[in-house]
Amino acid sequence: MAVTQSSTQAKAKVPMGVASAAFLSGGIGVFVIGLMTTLSEVIPGFASMLNWWSPAGPLVGKTLVGILAWLISWAILHAIWKDQETNFGKIYMFSLILVGLGFLLTFPPIFTMFAGG
Repeated sequence: MAVTQSSTQAKAKVPMGVASAAFLSGGIGVFVIGLMTTLSEVIPGFASMLNWWSPAGPLVGKTLVGILAWLISWAILHAIWKDQETNFGKIYMFSLILVGLGFLLTFPPIFTMFAGG
């Protein structure tokens, strides 16, 4: 008698660590861009530190710091979580919170509250 595979047999679970790393690092990158925007308004001289290319002003520094934060966090989280099962739901929600906060920190009504303007 041949052994057949049952259709009720559980499918192999794919670890969600890689996806979790990608989502969380994206949230970190967006939050860092928002943070750089707010800090450049609040701290005198911070915007000039981010002015790496005069025609664009501090925007280049803000976005490049955010991109570096995204890439570095993605590399680290991917290396740590690549073969692990993570709580994707919680990480996804935390990523959305980081994206929301980063997005809010780029709006003048928000960052002027911190700048006292």
